[in-house]
Amino acid sequence: MTPFLWALRSLRRHPVRTALSLLGVAVAAAMLVDMVMLSGGMDESFSRMLLVRGWQIRVTPKGTLPFDTEATIGGAGPLLDSIRRAPHVAAAGGVLGGSLYAAPRSGDTLVALVGYGIDPRAQALYELETGRDIADRDSAGILLSRPAAEALGAGPGDTIEVSGALDPQVAGASVKRRLVARGIVRWLYDFRGQRSVGMLLPVMQALGPRGLSDPVSLVMVKVADDARVAEVAGQLRTRHPRLEVNSAAELVVAFRQRMVYFRQLSLILGTMSLIVAILLIATLLTITVNERLGEIATLRAIGVSRWHVVRQVLAEGTVLTLAGTGLGLLLGLVTARHLDAILTSFPGLPAAFSFFVPRPGSLALAAAILLVTGALAGLYPAWLAARAPIAATLRSEAT
Repeated sequence: MTPFLWALRSLRRHPVRTALSLLGVAVAAAMLVDMVMLSGGMDESFSRMLLVRGWQIRVTPKGTLPFDTEATIGGAGPLLDSIRRAPHVAAAGGVLGGSLYAAPRSGDTLVALVGYGIDPRAQALYELETGRDIADRDSAGILLSRPAAEALGAGPGDTIEVSGALDPQVAGASVKRRLVARGIVRWLYDFRGQRSVGMLLPVMQALGPRGLSDPVSLVMVKVADDARVAEVAGQLRTRHPRLEVNSAAELVVAFRQRMVYFRQLSLILGTMSLIVAILLIATLLTITVNERLGEIATLRAIGVSRWHVVRQVLAEGTVLTLAGTGLGLLLGLVTARHLDAILTSFPGLPAAFSFFVPRPGSLALAAAILLVTGALAGLYPAWLAARAPIAATLRSEAT
C-alpha cells in the first residue's frame, strides 16, 4: 500500500476527529490567505487606481494631498502650456473640484454635488457608462454619476440647473447655469454613493468661488515613456518649485509608509495562523501514532523499514494539509470579500480602493507555505513512529 493510500485509510478511521482537524486547518489557512492578500493588496489596489488611465504624475498646490478641492493653483493656462512643452510629456490636463448645487426635477430642495471641471481630451477621472461624452467645446454639457442622476431624477438629454457657491447675503446662488446631461459616467476616485458631476473646466471655473484667476485643483501629466517618469517629475519640480509634483510610484511609497501598521498586523496574524496549523497537524498525527504504535511495531517486525513508516506519517500530514489548504483558500476568498466590503464602507475611501486583492502569486505563496508547514508538522510524530521499540511495544500491546 502506498503511503498516501495508507494516510487516507488512517484518516477515515476517525471521521469526526479528522473533520474537526480539517476545519481547524482550513480556518488557519483562510486567515493566512487573508493576511497575505491584505499585506500586498492595498499597495496594488492604490497603484492600480492611480494608473488606471496611464497618467503617472500629479501636480498639486504645495503641501496638499494628490486631490484637494479646497486648495487651488492659479494661472492654470500658462502652467499647462509649460508642462506640455516639457520633454517626454505626452499630455497634461487640469482638474478643478468644488461644491455645487442643483434642484432635482421633482422637488424644490437643492441637492449638494461634487463638481469636476475637466478637459475631455486629457482626463483620467471617469469612464463613460451610458450616453455620450462631452466634447471639448460643449459648454452646455454635463456628466452625471449614477448617485447624482438618481438624486436629481435626471438622465442623458435632461436639462439641469446647476448653482455655484451659495451667497448668504442674497439667500441663493451667486452663479447659475442650465446644463444638459450628456451621459452617465463612473468617477474613478469617488467615494461610495458620492453625487458627482463633470463639465468643461471653464464652466466649472465660472461656477466656482471667486478669487484666483484660471484656477485648477490638480494637473495630471502623462509621460510618453514609463522609464522617464522620475526624470520628468524632477524636471517639473525644478521648473515649478512652488508646486507639489508626485509620480504615482512616489505616492505608492508614501501610502505604504502610512499603512505600515496593516502589514505588521497581517504579519502577526499570518504567523499565528501558521503556528495554529502546525499545532493542529502535529497534535493529530501524534495522537494517531500513539494509537497505532502496535500496528507500527508489527509492520517493523515483519520487515517494513523505518523510512517507510516515516513516509506514511508524513503522507498523512500532507493529505491533511492539502485538504485543509484547498478548503481554506475558498474560505479565505469568501471572508476576504466580506471583510473588504466592511472596511471599504468607511467614509473617505474611494470606491475603487480595496484592502484585500486576490493575486495568483500571493495565493500560490500562501498555499506553498501551508504545504511546507504541514510537512514540517509531521516530523515529530514521524520521529516517534520510527523510534518506537519493537519488542517493548509488542509486549505492551499483548498485555
